[in-house]
Parts: sequence; structure tokens; C-alpha cells
Amino acid sequence: MTARLCTATLERLPAAVRRPRYDRGAVECGIVHIGPGAFHRVHQAWYAEQWLATDRRWGIAGVSLRSGALRDALAAQDGLYTLAIVDQSQAFEVIGSLREVLVAGDDPAAALQRVARPEARLLTLTVTEKGYCLDVDGRLDLAHPDIRHDLQHPRQPRSAIGYVVEGLRLRRERALPPLPVMSCDNLAGNGHLLSAAVRGLAGAVDPSLAAWIEAEVAFPCTMVDSITPATTPELRARVAAATGLEDAWPVQREAFVQWVVEEHRSVQGPDWAAAGVVVTNDVAGYERAKLRLLNGAHSTLAYAGLLRGHATVGEAMQDGALLALVRELMLEDVAPTLHPVRGLDVPGYVEAVLARFRNPVIRHELAQIAWDGSKKLPVRILGTVRDALAAGRPLDRLCVPLAAWMHFVRRRAAAGEPLVDPLSARLEELARTGTDGRATTDVAAFLALEAVFARDLAASAPFRAALVKAYGRLGAAGAPLT
Repeated sequence: MTARLCTATLERLPAAVRRPRYDRGAVECGIVHIGPGAFHRVHQAWYAEQWLATDRRWGIAGVSLRSGALRDALAAQDGLYTLAIVDQSQAFEVIGSLREVLVAGDDPAAALQRVARPEARLLTLTVTEKGYCLDVDGRLDLAHPDIRHDLQHPRQPRSAIGYVVEGLRLRRERALPPLPVMSCDNLAGNGHLLSAAVRGLAGAVDPSLAAWIEAEVAFPCTMVDSITPATTPELRARVAAATGLEDAWPVQREAFVQWVVEEHRSVQGPDWAAAGVVVTNDVAGYERAKLRLLNGAHSTLAYAGLLRGHATVGEAMQDGALLALVRELMLEDVAPTLHPVRGLDVPGYVEAVLARFRNPVIRHELAQIAWDGSKKLPVRILGTVRDALAAGRPLDRLCVPLAAWMHFVRRRAAAGEPLVDPLSARLEELARTGTDGRATTDVAAFLALEAVFARDLAASAPFRAALVKAYGRLGAAGAPLT
């Protein structure tokens, strides 16, 4: 029987497997993290591992709002787990920075006490967009069931925002220093959104607390990035073969990893630079580059790749014409819309993105990337289209992902295959009744979707003409992409 990964079995690991080289018993939980899912464990916890080599103050207390699955899986492993780096070659590392996992639903007081302890120096969150309980305008949704509960029972919160508010209240009550609060979710301006949500709930409960939070608590913006495939039985088998130990919940990510943190005078955090974290006063510049370059290229590969018969990103990257389109789109169409950002080498970033897309180990389904196109395309592509129009630059390449999306919607509807999209019902109806296969008719029908195309953009003659041209070309078998 294979032995279980734990403190006692660390010495059995092969020399090639990295493991904690510090005294875990001396580690303080300086970071309290709400939402210790897979991304947190491959990303922030990996960075914390680097700091702990020289500074024992930056261990992590994870707080799961409801599920006890991770706590139970890692309990027999003393909190240790294996991180697999999957790329051209593979590497394995045992992470020890996650010192405990608390389940707020089982013991809310214990979770809150972690925030209110003197050694806590940073409060972070990875709870996905829905975990912030925001309305369509990006403000705290006071009608959300969890927020309504927290308004009535602020000392026993259910939402992540409620835990932040109550944790900060306890620190103020105990005259402890204010705690910086940092979102690590992929939301543009995540610090601003989190700050507004926290102050919104605090103000509804105790205006004086809201005033203290506004005056004393920092909410720096961040950007995070690393592809993190799900844990599978195949991963568990690979980990067991590489380490010789059983791990109940290993995780995996690509080799590329990035964390950008807003510079803030009141954030006395760890030695960010020592672990490779970028500290900048222009997180928005990095976000814009990622959104338009990486995410825009991803959507282009998805819709154009599916039209050309590909199933995965790796397959699409073997298509020379598609690869050329994506590279040129990033360098010739997107790059000119980015303002200079200190520390960001745009051509180097483009090549890094393409290298990530070529990763032979990570299987990214194009059909999955194609989900939610009506929400993604306005922020990934249409902003660049607007800038290109204003500058009088060509739109040929930029219209390819938009036209390909339109074909994707029509083909899914014609085949009776469901669309994963917040506008799925409207899109399916449009495809059935508003299109006939002719470029002018179909493009006009899609441009009437004001939730996707703003009126002024839909009325732009150069944009409409370029889109009709791209749509007609993509509908012809064997036609070039541009």
C-alpha cells in the first residue's frame, strides 16, 4: 500500500521533488485567505512558499466558506499537498505554506478569530466573481440572499464580504492595526470593486465602521494569471508515480505564473519582489494587456479554430494560418492600443502567450473557451476595435473573431446544440429567425444586439463593412482568414 504524503513521509520523496526546507512549526499565519481552491493553492500559496524560506511570518490560514472537502482531504497530510508544473517537461513540488483550513460554515467564530489575531497581516480572497455578490452595475447587491442574511446577522456572516466586514470590525474593536484586504480574482479593478462592496455592507450595518474602513484599510488592485487545469484521477496517478506517495488532493498548473500587485504605502506585505511578484502603480495597464492580448487571442483561437475543425488550443496552434493571424492580431492590432507599462515587454509577452498556447500537456477545449461570448467579446475585442476605428487603422483581423462567433452561434443553433451564454435564448432565437446565411443580413441581425454591440459602434460604416467582409469570407469553404 502506498504511504500517504505527510510530515513524517517527506523524507521519502525523491531528490527531484522540492519540499519545504523550513521549520513549519515556527510558521505564523500572516495571511488569511478566503477561498482556498485550486487556483489559490497553485498561485498565492506557491508564492508564500518562496517567502517562508527566509521569513516565517507568511504562512496561510485558509477559510472555506462552506465546504469541508479540502480540510478533510489535507487533514491526514498535515496540510501538505503536491503541485505539478505541467509544460514541455514536468516538475513536482510539495507545498507547506497552507498551515490550516477552517470551514466558516462549521465554526464561523474560529474563522473570524483568524482575521482578528495580531499575527494576521494580510487578508486575501479568491472567491470568483459571483462570490462578491455584486449587481449588474458592479455594486453590492443588497437583495442577494447571503447579503440580506449578513445585514440581519452581521456577527454570523455567510458571504465573503460579510466575513471581511466582521473581521475588520473585530480588529478595530481590539485596537489592532488595520489589515490590507486583497482580491486575487480575475476582475478588472478588483480592489475598487471589493472596497466598494465592503464599505457598502459596513455602511448598512454601522456607518462609523464604514468610515473607519474607508480611512484606514487598503484594498490594492491585483492581477493574477496561470492556467490551472482541474485535478483528475490521471493527475493523482502521475503524482503518486513521481513522488512515491499518495496525495488526496494534488493540484497542477502551467509553468507560467504571474501576480501583479498595486503599490500602496499602507500595505506592509512580504518581500514581493523576492518571489517574483510585480509591484506597480499601473495594475490597470497589465490588466488591459492581458485582456486584449491573451484573452482576445484566446477567443480568436476558439471561434476561428472551431470553424476550421479544431477541438483544442493545441490543435489550433498547429494551424499555420491561424497562428499567423493570432500573432499579427496581437502585434499589429492590439499592441498599438496599449499605453506603455513599466516592466512590461509587449513583444516578449506576446511570444510568452503563444508559447503557453502551445503547451502540449494542457488540453484546453475550444468549445469551453467559446462559452459566454456575448459577455467576453465586448471587453476582449470591441475595446480594441473602438481604438482602431478612432486611429483609422484596419479592422480586417479584429473582425475575424467577431464574425467567427456569429458563425459559431448560427451553427450551434442549426444543430440544436445548446449555447452556454447569458444571452443563449436571445441568440438562439436570433439565429433561427433573424439570419439567412447572407453576410449583410446576418451581420445586421447580430449588430442589433445592444447588450453586445453599442449603438454607435453598430452604426459605424467602416466597422459594419469590415464585419460583413469577414463574415462572408469565413462562410466560404477554404477561404483565407483575412
